[in-house]
Amino acid sequence: MTLRALALLILVCIPPGIPCGLCASLDIPAVEELNEALGPEQAAIYLLPGLQEGQTVYVYAEGVSGNLDPFAAIAPPDTPPGLRANFDAEVEQAIEEGRDPLQVVPEFSDRYFLAWDDDGGEGYDAAFQYTVPDKGDYILIVTNSPAKSETFGRFRLLVGIDAPQVLAGDAAPTGERIAVLNQEASQIDVGVQEVRGNLTAGQASWQYFLYPVEEGDVFYAYIEVTSGNLVPMLILTDFGDKPLAKGIPANRTQGARLQHTFGDTCCNNILEIVDVFGGSTLRQYRLLVGLNEPEVLTGSAEPGGEPVLREPIVVKVGFQLDQITGVDQKSENFGVVGNIWMEWTDPELAFSPDECNCNYKLYRSIDEFLKAEGTRWPEFTLFNQQERRWTQNLLIRVTPDGTATYFERFWVTLQAPDFNFREYPFDEQQFYVRIDSIYAETFFVYTPWEERTAVGSQLGEEEWYITAYNTTIDQVNLTNVNSRYSFGFLAQRHLEFYILRILIPIGIIIVLTYIPFLLKDYGKRADIASANLLLFIAFNFTIANDLPRLGYLTLLDSLLVTTFVISGLTVVYNLYLKWLATQEQMEIAERVDRIMIWLYPLAYILAIVVILHVF
Repeated sequence: MTLRALALLILVCIPPGIPCGLCASLDIPAVEELNEALGPEQAAIYLLPGLQEGQTVYVYAEGVSGNLDPFAAIAPPDTPPGLRANFDAEVEQAIEEGRDPLQVVPEFSDRYFLAWDDDGGEGYDAAFQYTVPDKGDYILIVTNSPAKSETFGRFRLLVGIDAPQVLAGDAAPTGERIAVLNQEASQIDVGVQEVRGNLTAGQASWQYFLYPVEEGDVFYAYIEVTSGNLVPMLILTDFGDKPLAKGIPANRTQGARLQHTFGDTCCNNILEIVDVFGGSTLRQYRLLVGLNEPEVLTGSAEPGGEPVLREPIVVKVGFQLDQITGVDQKSENFGVVGNIWMEWTDPELAFSPDECNCNYKLYRSIDEFLKAEGTRWPEFTLFNQQERRWTQNLLIRVTPDGTATYFERFWVTLQAPDFNFREYPFDEQQFYVRIDSIYAETFFVYTPWEERTAVGSQLGEEEWYITAYNTTIDQVNLTNVNSRYSFGFLAQRHLEFYILRILIPIGIIIVLTYIPFLLKDYGKRADIASANLLLFIAFNFTIANDLPRLGYLTLLDSLLVTTFVISGLTVVYNLYLKWLATQEQMEIAERVDRIMIWLYPLAYILAIVVILHVF
């Protein structure tokens, strides 16, 4: 039997999953491919058992999701625990002291590791080789680049013995097991998370979405009541709302526990908290969940490791008012030109800059964004939108860490049901732009983005000027409990028009109505008073055309009605004097007229005082 045939026989007979030191000693190339995920502060630590003197280890680490920039290194067999933490601490301290990171990282890497690489492969991939000086069990570490420690995502790791094709990044696995993940040291696929929440009055349940899980992962959950009369039940369901496991409280005073082993790799599982009996008060709870960490069931596990639950994504929302195109008081709406800003961070949007040789991705439509990213975005609607929203510009900018910035410039007509014209034309009106999240708060939660909230200096609306503006976040019931962002502003009228075109003319007419009291020709006085009455009627119709048909009187309506009534009484009074004069009772007419000369202005003054007091 030839040596080659013997080697092939040994290779076939060795059970899969056993480290193949003998294969390497016979100069048969061995390649293994591994896949794991790393968080920003995590490291995958592998044991390379049974390496022989003279063997060459080839390593290629490639980030395949998120913005992971992998760093790979081989450490000596006697490396103590906490190597990565010590390495990171010394590098960070040196950089804080003002040293050049480009010099610090290689210096400390050479001190800690036998061999290492950051960007030796394609793009940001790590690739290197190491010739073993002495036989033994060596350590392989894959972590985030010290130059960009906040990266995260999945990686593909190729490890080869005497297989130089690994350095090209496309070597085919041969079936041997070369690297063994040290689960305890790496703390990968292990996580504990604590959440504190509440159920409001009349709210019977709340949902949490889990991060994707792998086959064989064990999920644990523990809930305890911190206040209120909550009796919680835990229900774990799959993406189709099919129950997988339930945790039922032993009695009304205790919490609940749940455990489930996943049989398949899956995502979009849901953990639901249900109040068994419901309640009319605020009920608060503490929820502890874990993946592959049974201590969670005791309620005392320390949070850490990988995140387990997808907490709601916080979306910063801002609105910039550039122009008021018009205020239609009769239809109770107004037109605006404005900018909507949103910013949120979603790990699923993260990418490595070497994918596109760019520092950000830019999309010019929602469809383009969804087609490229294939993910949910914080879709919204304008609650008080009355007509179609015309979009002038729309941009979505995504940075490598998964932060997306949404910008839309638009013009639209919005309802203004909060108008109140009682003090017209001295009224102050409240206008709102209300933005409602389509998705419930289990997915997206709004928060004000003050830096992107502003009012332009040239609004283009000549009748109104803005006195103040503010933003509020509320909850509304659309699909469940949804966030609402409201941009509100107060506006008052420029009074010059009303003073010069209405109030002053009314005053002049009142004065002109008073002057004829000095005439003794009562017939002409009656004619003048009748003409003034017609003027007031014309004024009333002019103002009525600008306002809706209200169910109440405005301040200006009250002034006009009062003037109308007094003018009408003046006509009746002058006709009465004319009648007295024709009945040869001039002396009585003059005596009455001397009194009315003073009562006429006093009546106006008293009426105006009462109106101002009422309004």
